[in-house]
Amino acid sequence: MKLSTLFLILSVILWSSCRTDFDAVESTGNLRFSQDTLFLDTVFSQIGSSTYTLKVYNSSNNTINIPTVGLAQGEASNYRLNVDGQPGKTFSDVQILPKDSIFVFIETTVDGIDPDNGNQLLYEDQLVFDQGNNAQRVTLITLIQDAHFLFPEPLGEGIYETLDLGDDVVIDGFFLDESELNFTNDKPYVIYGYAAVPANKTLTIEAGARVHFHENSGIIVASGASLKAMGAPSQDPELMENEIIFEGDRLEPNFSDIPGQWGTIWLTAGSTNHELNHTTIKNNLVGILMDSNDGDRTLTLKNVQIYNTVTAGLLARTGHVYGENVVVSNAGQSALSLSLGGTYAFNHSTFANYWANSFRSFPAVQLSNALPISDSEVLVSDLIAAEFTNCIIYGSEQRELGLYQENDAAFNFQFKHCLIKFEDPLDLFADQPVYDFTNTDHYQQVQINGDPVFQNTNLNNYNISDSDSAAKNIGSSQGAEMTPLDLNGTLRTINAPDAGAYQAIIFPPED
Repeated sequence: MKLSTLFLILSVILWSSCRTDFDAVESTGNLRFSQDTLFLDTVFSQIGSSTYTLKVYNSSNNTINIPTVGLAQGEASNYRLNVDGQPGKTFSDVQILPKDSIFVFIETTVDGIDPDNGNQLLYEDQLVFDQGNNAQRVTLITLIQDAHFLFPEPLGEGIYETLDLGDDVVIDGFFLDESELNFTNDKPYVIYGYAAVPANKTLTIEAGARVHFHENSGIIVASGASLKAMGAPSQDPELMENEIIFEGDRLEPNFSDIPGQWGTIWLTAGSTNHELNHTTIKNNLVGILMDSNDGDRTLTLKNVQIYNTVTAGLLARTGHVYGENVVVSNAGQSALSLSLGGTYAFNHSTFANYWANSFRSFPAVQLSNALPISDSEVLVSDLIAAEFTNCIIYGSEQRELGLYQENDAAFNFQFKHCLIKFEDPLDLFADQPVYDFTNTDHYQQVQINGDPVFQNTNLNNYNISDSDSAAKNIGSSQGAEMTPLDLNGTLRTINAPDAGAYQAIIFPPED
């Protein structure tokens, strides 16, 4: 053991004697950077950005000492830094080992925008390494977007307004006052908590409005109240300038298709006469949650897209819904879940589920006249009607249609001129009458398991191919006459139109 210890000590001494340089040399302006300009994308005022990374390289054979690193605006800057693990805005004597690098992490929050600058502010600063002739700079750029901010009122230190939903359910939220019941398109709306539409009032949202929700936020519509999202066709499909969009409040590209960023649009029992036109709802827990409502039509959907939802795109219990040119896609459970009966009609709509974020055991569309509420108790209610005309029901699972019937209540449904995916190679469902696709009481002119050939399911693009889609020319003229324009605004062929929300197109060549 003593010889081993002596050998180790000698080895360290000999290794140390080989080193010719223990001291850091001053920076001479030869640092390299992963980027010369760092764009922090667009954020709302008052909302912090994501954290962005800059890598700083020392390509020399010596340890380099950088006398100063900091923001050009110093402590007044709206940017925040973390340099090699240390938070701050200015730093001294930052060292980088030979042939090594360090990380600089950058964030920003801007509290407000000067009205003279309009609704957007291009905010800039510089990250400066060293001084004088050796100074090197990396430009930081962020577009700050102004917005209408709606949030619960503070009632005391750490206490905020809440909504009592009964049954001991209390959530962070607030009732919109009279002046807040018309959302305009002058600048976006950002909602914290649940914004509630009071009883017997109507929230009207103008064409082109953008509504953003913070985490655990959404809209609740009280009994007797209504939601009117009155979007309009857009001249530029890419910009969707007249469409209404509901989404999360993170504007960075990495968040553009992340499910679960906010809660839901909750149409509570007794709310009524809801209309959504040319509207997109995306990236939340439940796209639309609709509670029971007996009587007249409760919800009308025209040219509506709902996608990237953790559970269901449209979840209705004893609802009364009409939809045309509706696309509901990519949900953790079902794209369309109609439970506990109700009355439903969908024309020229696409329900497609290619959810890839976790295991999925639910079909894209499920209908039920029952709702289990415990291990021993099941509520039942008549499925008065569920009619699907010229629709596509498809996805990545073998069976994308689920029908669950309790005999104690009516179960009326019909699919006409639809394309449905239902693969049953082992005949596991052959003895279940609800899946007898030859029964014309329930199925008329349906095509089973043909490929619709969607353009790009990863981008929620459910246009169908003009050359080889199985949905082409299988629709009925009755459905096309009811809905003459598709979701792109294209005139449908009245005789033998295509099923789904889109007329078939020629796909552009891939890059």
